[in-house]
Amino acid sequence: MDALADLLDGARARGALFHQSILTPPWSLRFLHGTPLALVTMVRGDAWIAPGDGSAPVALRAGDIAIVRGPQPYTLSDRPGAPPQVLVHSEDFCTTPTGEDVSKALTLGVRTYGENRTGSALLLSGEYQFPGDVGERLLAALPPLVVLTEECWECPLMPFVAEEVARDAPGQQVVLDRLLDLLLISVLRAWFARPEAEVPGWYRAQSDPVVGRALQLLHDDPAHPWTVAELAAKTGVSRAALARRFTRLVGEPPMTYLTGWRMALAADLLREPDMTVEGAARRVGYANAFALSVAFKRVRGVSPSAYRAGEQRTQPGPLTPPPTGSAGAGARARVGLRPAAGRGAGGRPEAVVVPPPEAARRPSRPRATAPQP
Repeated sequence: MDALADLLDGARARGALFHQSILTPPWSLRFLHGTPLALVTMVRGDAWIAPGDGSAPVALRAGDIAIVRGPQPYTLSDRPGAPPQVLVHSEDFCTTPTGEDVSKALTLGVRTYGENRTGSALLLSGEYQFPGDVGERLLAALPPLVVLTEECWECPLMPFVAEEVARDAPGQQVVLDRLLDLLLISVLRAWFARPEAEVPGWYRAQSDPVVGRALQLLHDDPAHPWTVAELAAKTGVSRAALARRFTRLVGEPPMTYLTGWRMALAADLLREPDMTVEGAARRVGYANAFALSVAFKRVRGVSPSAYRAGEQRTQPGPLTPPPTGSAGAGARARVGLRPAAGRGAGGRPEAVVVPPPEAARRPSRPRATAPQP
């Protein structure tokens, strides 16, 4: 399994929040879910999306899709800078900015909201509820906002997703969970493949015949007692050559990368209610719980038990207020328009927002749209 496959394989929605909003201008919605990751698209009409860090709004045209990394709130509106008219606190709870509960007044049907069904705009969004459902490494690889234009990404799933969101059938939540996973994977593959996208060093390194092979070995069997010498022998270079090349392309030495990968796997395992620290230790290559605890505390600053207890306390419920503060450097990206500008604080991706040039304007061709709700 390659590193990207491992990253995407970690997407496992549980109780995904899906909804569609039928809107008539002027409109402005501020989402306060505090969820770790959201996907947003305009099925009909255009919008502006503004991340919660105060960055400039970015155009979201019909057919474009946005990936929003939480937990900071974000705003969607029909025009840039419009003050929020509705605050969306959870899937079934929204208020005016003054605190008036308008949840029932704006409910039009199953997962469908708005003042009436004749609105010119149709907004569709899906959110992961829990950080473990997408994994820390995936969240760390993303800027706070990515907008993928329709020219860069066309997905046959979208009409089907829009249809399923308003359906109420046995097992519907499981269907929506898997659809959100497929949608995220499709979007991320398109984004990572763009030459303009700022992606982690390990992604670029996968194409290197030596380092790519070493990464594949580490991801195929992270529990193996790897050494630089063994990796070098399997990739056909000297230890010194592998260490230099790996560090230059990935950004850290091979054993440091392996430790980080093992700790990410252990963190995900510790979210499973039936998984013991001993069991997680053996799954990621440590002899016992004590050995994992020492490594985990050195890397994460807390013991596995304390980490698990903290995760259980912070799992968001339907009415949990969103966490405060920004999770990143306030960067954002519009993919498919111009090369990104580099990386910001802490190595997180950072990019500029660029208006589409005239040549990149969308051609006037028919689009596949979802059925009217």
